[in-house]
Amino acid sequence: MSQPETRITKQRLAVAQALGEINDFATAQQLHRWLQDSEKKVSLATVYRLLQSMADDGLVDVLRSGDGEARFRQCITDTHHHHLVCRSCSKTVEVQAPSVERWAARVAAEHDFSEPEHTVEIYGVCAECRAKASS
Repeated sequence: MSQPETRITKQRLAVAQALGEINDFATAQQLHRWLQDSEKKVSLATVYRLLQSMADDGLVDVLRSGDGEARFRQCITDTHHHHLVCRSCSKTVEVQAPSVERWAARVAAEHDFSEPEHTVEIYGVCAECRAKASS
């Protein structure tokens, strides 16, 4: 059975535009505030619903902060990828990791699972933050 097509609404376009303009990870509340400041009429509940839909469609990356709050960013690449995240400044880099893909497939097969999916986020401290800390 095929997936139903996603409706492209004014609200969905406004959220996509906000993600493109912000160009960094942002919470649903931050995106909603940006939309309000831009005089776009999109409720906070609609922002949450659209972000989840866009994440399900692979258009948006989702990172969870230490307190569990979701942060969203427009995907830079359209292929499966992982993230390096700076613990100090939250700078995020998308990375390809073929060895992780092979490992996930192998572990799934060893346990008789099929269609494995996974998310990998590696946290560390970026070069800029290390340089600031040592000066």
